[in-house]
Amino acid sequence: MGFKMGIVGLPNVGKSTLFNALTRTAAAQAANFPFCTIEPNVGEVAVPDPRLDRLAEIAKSRQVIPARMTFVDIAGLVKGASKGEGLGNQFLANIRECDAIAHVLRCFEDDDVTHVDGRVDPIADAGVIETELMLADLESIEKRLAGLVRKVKGGDKEAVQAQALLERARAAIEGGQPARAVEVSDEERKAWSMLQLLSAKPVLYVCNVEEARAATGNDRSAAVAKMAREQGAGSVVISAAIEEEIAQLEDEERREFLDEMGLERAGLDRLIEAGYALLGLATYFTAGPKEARAWTIPQGATAPQAAGVIHGDFERGFIRAETVAYADYVACGGEAGAREAGKLRAEGKSYVVRDGDVMHFLFNT
Repeated sequence: MGFKMGIVGLPNVGKSTLFNALTRTAAAQAANFPFCTIEPNVGEVAVPDPRLDRLAEIAKSRQVIPARMTFVDIAGLVKGASKGEGLGNQFLANIRECDAIAHVLRCFEDDDVTHVDGRVDPIADAGVIETELMLADLESIEKRLAGLVRKVKGGDKEAVQAQALLERARAAIEGGQPARAVEVSDEERKAWSMLQLLSAKPVLYVCNVEEARAATGNDRSAAVAKMAREQGAGSVVISAAIEEEIAQLEDEERREFLDEMGLERAGLDRLIEAGYALLGLATYFTAGPKEARAWTIPQGATAPQAAGVIHGDFERGFIRAETVAYADYVACGGEAGAREAGKLRAEGKSYVVRDGDVMHFLFNT
């Protein structure tokens, strides 16, 4: 399990430049005019995790397989997109298919790069996109409510629940709040996710700053961070131009370049880390002579659920999991050493997998 993040924003804020950097390709044409991205570009990137390389070294793995994350570069939205302005509903549909939204905001001055509204104001830009998503949701909610009337009258329980959730979402949006502001219980979560409301998607604000401010951010990115905290959203500061440069460098050159720029890590690492936190994801590992591999799971997943990420049969026939914490695996020099030191545990169906666990599953076929 990885996750799919849609990169959205107004035209000319650096979306395609960021996409190029993240996927290390030139698949998305980055040009200084609106709608240079005509079809959504999709790219998969490896999730950087130094723990995986260390495990592979200890286990003498022949192959190293990182977790994967999918980015979708979605064309620039404009005011009125929910009514078909610009490239309109086609791209709202692309957002609907994503697990989360990386909302790129322009936080830099550059007279050579045109802003669609002739000004640099990331808070206002965020409001434009948010409003379009909310308006699209309102239209969708009204249609769905109308379609549920007969089923609700017939006492269909799923329809009654959907109607209640849709009405709560409508009330939030009409009150000026996105659908993600609606509090949903664990019992309602599955039905809520099936509504696929655009403004219910978790949002990560990506503040695209000038190169000189890549390490510290600036006043505009600080204002966005404050807004994100108030909304319960995430935020990260990057310079898309720097990330595109970094993407072309070899590992040693990349480290030197980052040091020169005063950056501890590349923006990709920080963006993925923030995305994982936003969606409540964790990583566990499998390691052996054949391969060392990272697997993405929701935080709170049980051992059978984690096994199911590898194959459904593993979850259905789950017997137990042999588990050792990453730190113990490294300290003991691998699985055999961890077993001898009593650090390897046998866990049953109720075990909640922890981030960094190194696991081996036993199951019935």
